[in-house]
Amino acid sequence: MKQDGIIDEDVEDLLDLYTKQCAIEMDCLDLARIGLVFAMNGFDPVREKQIIPVEVARLCKTFMVTCGMYNASGEFAIRVGIPAKSGVSGGIMGAVRNRFGIGIFGPALDEKGNSIGGIEFLEMLSKRYELSIF
Repeated sequence: MKQDGIIDEDVEDLLDLYTKQCAIEMDCLDLARIGLVFAMNGFDPVREKQIIPVEVARLCKTFMVTCGMYNASGEFAIRVGIPAKSGVSGGIMGAVRNRFGIGIFGPALDEKGNSIGGIEFLEMLSKRYELSIF
């Protein structure tokens, strides 16, 4: 990427930052709070201030829908329809527009690296309360 001019920064510094970002300790409440900020278009209702620009929040939610669940993103969009991002720890963060954030943790992963229980729970929740954006 550096050779092709995609990144200008020092590769080792970027890898150090990336691995630190991947190792942030969070729980379900933390995930839900971040999801809430995205659900509210970057506004943090706890702190009562805009902490992410609206356009950035919109772009993030678009990426959450299109690739936030790795190679299962399309199927997840059809079955669940909630912008979400999973992590290989088994965590999933979801954002239900203008309503609430969701934080789930289920350590058993499927072959695509997503929480098996988390996906099942989100699918049931989405169907029961009609949360899909589609």
